[in-house]
Amino acid sequence: MADLLDPLQNPVTYAIPFFLLALGIEIAALAWGDHKDKTGYEFKDARASLTMGVGSILFLTLFKVASFFLFSAIYVWVAPWHLDTGTWWYWVGVLVGLDFFYYWNHRFVHRVNIGWAAHQAHHSSEYMNLGTALRQKWNPWSEAIFWLPLPLLGFAPWTLYVSFGFNLIYQFWIHTELIDKLPRPIEYIFNTPSHHRVHHGSDPEYLDKNYAGILIIWDRLFGTFQPERQRPTYGLTKPVNTYNVLTLEYGAYRQIFRDVRAATTWRDRMHCIFGPPGRQAMGDPGRSVVR
Repeated sequence: MADLLDPLQNPVTYAIPFFLLALGIEIAALAWGDHKDKTGYEFKDARASLTMGVGSILFLTLFKVASFFLFSAIYVWVAPWHLDTGTWWYWVGVLVGLDFFYYWNHRFVHRVNIGWAAHQAHHSSEYMNLGTALRQKWNPWSEAIFWLPLPLLGFAPWTLYVSFGFNLIYQFWIHTELIDKLPRPIEYIFNTPSHHRVHHGSDPEYLDKNYAGILIIWDRLFGTFQPERQRPTYGLTKPVNTYNVLTLEYGAYRQIFRDVRAATTWRDRMHCIFGPPGRQAMGDPGRSVVR
């Protein structure tokens, strides 16, 4: 547990200076170059993103503490074997395995109201820049559910958090409009800025596409891939029109609570919680959670 909470054991700690440097370079490039077709930065929006990023560090730490005991119990008492963390193939396996379950968790939080209520904060910005990469949710509860198979398969719990750190680091650089499409082999295998711009688009053809973390092959395999055809319209389909971070993080939960209270049947109440975002339950119990 001491190693788990030690910031020097977290790869994200070492990436922070590079995050800040990249932010500065992007801001300078947007200011001095001819990039009128890019969304750029807006001070209040960027400030909200940075605040949400700092807050996510606290909530991710709480998530680590809570999930570590669960994963350790499964790893020690249920897993039929323990994989050797000292081999090269172990780290390939845990990185690919976590990325696979990241895809399914990401798909879940986009398709189910209660999951979208937590994740929509990340999509609330109408700007696509490296600052938006830091606009992280404060409610990482669903990760614990989707990571459960990994300790059961014999992956040591502490390695899951290291792998997740590398997954987050990778996803930082794909939040930009300054990088166009990359060579075809890279675009085919890896998640890239072009693919991730699609994911942040609120255009009908871009909704619920490109859930990948590192490897875009999951989207290609499971039918959720969409290439970038035209410049996306970023943000939610119904803009939140606020920079209040508490509203951005928890406003969707409040809407679910209101919808559940307004529902007249248990079927409609369950639909408000577990139905798809942006669609009303039968009987019109409320507005549901907007996309």
